[in-house]
Amino acid sequence: MSEDQHDQQEQPEQPDQETAERERPALDPERAARRAAALRHVRQFGDPVLKTRALPVDRFDDALREEIARMGVIMEDSIGIGLAATQLGNLQRVLVYRVEQDSPLNALVNPVIEWKGDEEETMEEGCLSLPRVLVDVERPVHVRVRAQDENGDPIVVEASGLEARVIQHELDHLDGVLILDRTSRDQRKQAMRAMREAEAEKDERAA
Repeated sequence: MSEDQHDQQEQPEQPDQETAERERPALDPERAARRAAALRHVRQFGDPVLKTRALPVDRFDDALREEIARMGVIMEDSIGIGLAATQLGNLQRVLVYRVEQDSPLNALVNPVIEWKGDEEETMEEGCLSLPRVLVDVERPVHVRVRAQDENGDPIVVEASGLEARVIQHELDHLDGVLILDRTSRDQRKQAMRAMREAEAEKDERAA
């Protein structure tokens, strides 16, 4: 999940997407280079792995812990607040997230939502796998998630607000579901147009 959602949580009234893109402060060259390098590891819309359901993790070893640490670095460098293993082409049920910059990295292995509250809220969401896309997605405000940590120990997370939204977004990735699948037809068409424009701009710069 992209950090656009974090910005919106703090600022309820948002400009339209085009205005937001123009007004967003430019990254310093070093940060921009790190972000570009990190995003090269993130699978983009159209990659079949993003529509594939991930498999449960049954081995909790150093390789898994190293992968979780790698996911955290890529998420951070990409300026994201959540990342699913499938976004890196790894079909394991693992997700990481960090809602607050000064909080530790959270990792959920084999996560399952065991309870959702009745209250729902619609907010814009962005995604590292869908560049320049922001769409409205309705989700429960409160969830309880059962999972395992990187060592295989059971954990339960009771989340609300942005944390609950990020967890649900990344869990969708593990099930092969994208935000385009959870928005209106009109917003889906606008998002597809935005991605085509972004791809055309990239091609022009490369020419």
